[in-house]
Amino acid sequence: MNKELINNNPIEFAVDIISHDKNTKENGVLKCVQCGMCTSTCPAARHSSYNPRDIIERVLNGDEAILEEEDIWNCFYCYTCHSVCPVGNSVCEINQILKQNAISKGIAYEKLYDYLGFADSYFNAAIGAIPEAFFEDIKDDVDGWWEFRQDLVDIRNKLNLGPLFPSEDVIDEVSIILTNTGFKSRMDEIRKSQEDKI
Repeated sequence: MNKELINNNPIEFAVDIISHDKNTKENGVLKCVQCGMCTSTCPAARHSSYNPRDIIERVLNGDEAILEEEDIWNCFYCYTCHSVCPVGNSVCEINQILKQNAISKGIAYEKLYDYLGFADSYFNAAIGAIPEAFFEDIKDDVDGWWEFRQDLVDIRNKLNLGPLFPSEDVIDEVSIILTNTGFKSRMDEIRKSQEDKI
């Protein structure tokens, strides 16, 4: 593991993290006592090299190299770490901030490329949907999923749940919001960054 301190005062990296809008716990990062409760209960730590305690230690050490590493992408925001931390820290929120910083620096575009299908679905249909890139894996892993997906409209009708897709007016409004907030341009940047490599 290569450590790259971003400055001579590594605590500034932690202060930058805790001052981010996504961080809801006041100074939780700075209060970390490295007890390991987060790691001992984390499902991702059980099944990968991800280590929440190490994430916080590296943030406190000002180790900016963490933005380029795989481990921050193994957190799937179950908030188990958040629920057990004795000082009110939330490593999953810290991971969200680290990922956003990596994305903002253009480091993580390849991580997001396969997920553009989610973004396309929000933009074009105003709902979340599983990207087609994942269909084959899901068909292999989940018995009956493909058939269920094919029959979803009929199932919804039988249950009186109404249409699956929002109206065109809603779709247009959501697309305008996503364009005006910069979401669409970020999608285009990510797509272009990876398609230029091909």
